[in-house]
Amino acid sequence: MGYRELVDKGADRTEIQSYLAKGEMATTTIRIPTNLKAAISEEASLSGMSFSAYIRQCAIQRLTAEAGVSK
Repeated sequence: MGYRELVDKGADRTEIQSYLAKGEMATTTIRIPTNLKAAISEEASLSGMSFSAYIRQCAIQRLTAEAGVSK
């Protein structure tokens, strides 16, 4: 079952977050402005996270919010 199928069946936020957080890691390259990367790195550090963990957390939060899942 994929992300969209979970959303369509009305899965709760915890179930969707769990699905998005599991699985093997994939290396991805993105191009972002230097200032944005610096700001993300600073926020991640202040939160006690790595840059990658912070980006994953932001993506998961956004995907669960956009799915119309209640908090």
